[in-house]
Amino acid sequence: MSMPYLPNPNRYAHIPYERCGRSGLKLPRLSLGLWHNFGGVDVFENGRTMCRAAFDMGITHFDLANNYGPPPGSAEENFGKIMDLDLGPHRDELVISTKAGYHMWDGPYGEWGSRKYMLSSLDQSLERMGLEYVDIFYSHRPDPDTPLEETMGALATAVHGGKALYAGVSNYPADMTREAHAMLDDMGVPLLIHQPRYNLLDREVEPELLPALTELGIGCIPFSPLAQGQLTPRYLKSIPADSRAASDSIFLDADSVKANHSKIVALAEIAEQRGQTLAQMALTWVLRQPAVTTVLIGASSVEQIEENVACASAAGFSDDELKAIDAACA
Repeated sequence: MSMPYLPNPNRYAHIPYERCGRSGLKLPRLSLGLWHNFGGVDVFENGRTMCRAAFDMGITHFDLANNYGPPPGSAEENFGKIMDLDLGPHRDELVISTKAGYHMWDGPYGEWGSRKYMLSSLDQSLERMGLEYVDIFYSHRPDPDTPLEETMGALATAVHGGKALYAGVSNYPADMTREAHAMLDDMGVPLLIHQPRYNLLDREVEPELLPALTELGIGCIPFSPLAQGQLTPRYLKSIPADSRAASDSIFLDADSVKANHSKIVALAEIAEQRGQTLAQMALTWVLRQPAVTTVLIGASSVEQIEENVACASAAGFSDDELKAIDAACA
């Protein structure tokens, strides 16, 4: 019989925490996302080991969605097992989030933003994870065919009903984020956090969304800060046969990697001059934004988490470094 999990007693000394927008909630500067490597096709014990190691390093926020896997739902099922085996006694130290918006089950009620789908999905997520509530429930993407009031109303119902403590949105443009914030405010529910894609190679959120989040007091938790692995040493020399870019992944293709190769090489040189790995510099660069509360990392090993956590208290950038980074990405 295995020994019960006892977390590192010094876990809160490893990583800084930042207040999320103007809320009372603090989040670790790095959060662990279970988008990849925690599904039913993956080795359960590896995912379990990573979650335990993350918590030992002070990462208290675990981010999921209904469709994470594959197969869809399996990441939540596996996280539920990890809660049951290891993390359950520490539930009040954890921030657990899930989302609904992308395709999850067949028929007209299995995706997008209807009240029917959103609340049914949340119930399913809670059952899969064995939880009474999640800390954050997100609308995972805008629905062009459902009134925004309906989707925000579903988030408000989840919060008022105690099945979620906070409401969030993901992949929403700036103007719709402002509307969502106003609607939720009218319903007595603050919009806590926004989860957009943001990294050195994709800065679409900078002109409008990040200023809006700062103005409205909404936290920001960027996903894909390493551009699906492009901002790591993985693609510096070639595209490995076992990589995501070499597969049939819809998230990254070989042409994109080839187009970005010269930028990646230049950025790696700047990182080396700073005494950081490329991944560490990419994360530090995202975290420098005042609007950013925490950054969402993925991982396939404990070593990757350890490498990333080192950036949470890294030195900032000089003006010359920022100019060099901008030139490399141009």
